[in-house]
Amino acid sequence: MNKAVLSLLALALPVSMFAQSQGTLSGDLQTNLNFFQKDEKIGAAGNPLYDNYLSGGEAWLSVRYNVNNWTFTSRFDAFHNSNLLNPSSAMTAYGLGAYSITKEMDDLTVTVGSIYDQIGSGILFRSYEDRGLLIDNGLMGLGLKYKLPKQHLLLKAFGGQQRYAPGGQQEHIYELYNPIIAAINAEGDYTVGKANITPGVGILNRTLDAASMTTITSNINSQELNTRFEPRYNMYAFSAYNTLNYKSIQWFIEGDYKTHEAIPDTALGTTKLVDKPGNVVFTTLNYARKGFAVNVSAKRTENFFMRTSPNEVLLKGMLNWQPVVARQRPERLISRYTPASQDLSEMASTVDVLYNPSEKTTFTFTYTNIDRLDKSKLYRELFGEVVLDGLGPWKVQAGAQYLEYNMTIYRTKPQPFLFAITPYVELTYLINGSKSLRMELQYMNTKQDYGSWVFGLLEYNVAPKFSLSVSDMYNIKPNYDNSDVHGAYHYPSIYGAFSKGPHRFSLAYVKQVAGINCTGGVCRYEPAFSGIKATLNTRF
Repeated sequence: MNKAVLSLLALALPVSMFAQSQGTLSGDLQTNLNFFQKDEKIGAAGNPLYDNYLSGGEAWLSVRYNVNNWTFTSRFDAFHNSNLLNPSSAMTAYGLGAYSITKEMDDLTVTVGSIYDQIGSGILFRSYEDRGLLIDNGLMGLGLKYKLPKQHLLLKAFGGQQRYAPGGQQEHIYELYNPIIAAINAEGDYTVGKANITPGVGILNRTLDAASMTTITSNINSQELNTRFEPRYNMYAFSAYNTLNYKSIQWFIEGDYKTHEAIPDTALGTTKLVDKPGNVVFTTLNYARKGFAVNVSAKRTENFFMRTSPNEVLLKGMLNWQPVVARQRPERLISRYTPASQDLSEMASTVDVLYNPSEKTTFTFTYTNIDRLDKSKLYRELFGEVVLDGLGPWKVQAGAQYLEYNMTIYRTKPQPFLFAITPYVELTYLINGSKSLRMELQYMNTKQDYGSWVFGLLEYNVAPKFSLSVSDMYNIKPNYDNSDVHGAYHYPSIYGAFSKGPHRFSLAYVKQVAGINCTGGVCRYEPAFSGIKATLNTRF
């Protein structure tokens, strides 16, 4: 259906229905604004954001209308000199980022427009929005869901084209990748004795378009004769998974397989294509009883490259989501070296143990091991933490991490392995029922990358309305063998947030070193930043 016609329907139908029966209107607005202040010492310079534009930002306005079992959604996106797509350059784009019409009819639900869904854990297929990473790979097309209550079964089918990220080709939002995606999914929910199982299966087909095939064929024909092959228009992928709950045990296991297709061989450079199938096995096992819990997760990945075509790399044209086995840490220094999931070669496992001998004391231990399939090392973590609560008005949280991190694979830097030891402590003082004072102290000892760091933060909270914090990160022992390091610099930040009802405002002065930065559960690599960040979030 033509996008202009669908957009008109999305606007016209709710108006006509509102005239007959009043429904419910809701929505939300999110805005980010950055002011860029040049600081050549830390590397925050040398691009248009700092040299010319000096400011930029993003805004998302979402509207949802429900009436008579119809749901109409739309989201308008605007990017003005935004650094979200590429933190080193400005991007301007605008337009209708997502819209859909959904009708619920007894056991059948029909959606046309933007389809956000997943199969299993998302390894086979997941379309979702993550504004922090600027991922929005919603499928524009048709989605069906049919419930069979007596059979304890849910059937899903959807198909369409994936949308580009903002700024894909033109300075407006709505563009589509040409390959066609279609999938079916069946999930059950059954009780067997004292156990509950929720099995599922999924099948996906991706069909390439002529233009994408021409590019693939041209790349293959430019390779050496003994590496050439005949590419396929169609790729098929299959998934089978199940969750078992029995007393104190929960076990999830999933297996995924995709047929032969052209994929980039990153070992030899992304321009070279090889013809290979792919597979993933992922499992998590949880056991919990009073005062004790253990979680074991493992994942084996081989050539499971899922994109709209092999012409797309990194986050472009991404059809799925690979679970990250390693735990994401909130501590500022530890989170700098969060490992990304690998979709071509990875063998990962982690064990978490929680011991709670009393209501006031909790111990946590973690061991994580990640290698390539050839057994070359990618990541190691030993982590321990203790939380002491109920010490009068005090809460104490202390721990340490030992880390081994492959800089070449995760950062594409020709540097040696990073080895780091990071102890930390966090103290919270409850002034009264709504006011608290929190302090963080962290120290990372390493000779690689930027060298050793010290971090400190002091935060004052008046729940649920007000928060104010000041922090500093200092390169206490710089590694001058790294060409990016020019001195021992401070990276101070001042942050304030105010909430009233559905509205939340924040304002921060930030100096940030280049590296992985995690905010609100989202981790991404960012270059150095210097300036002011402001946000507004509201619901209606």
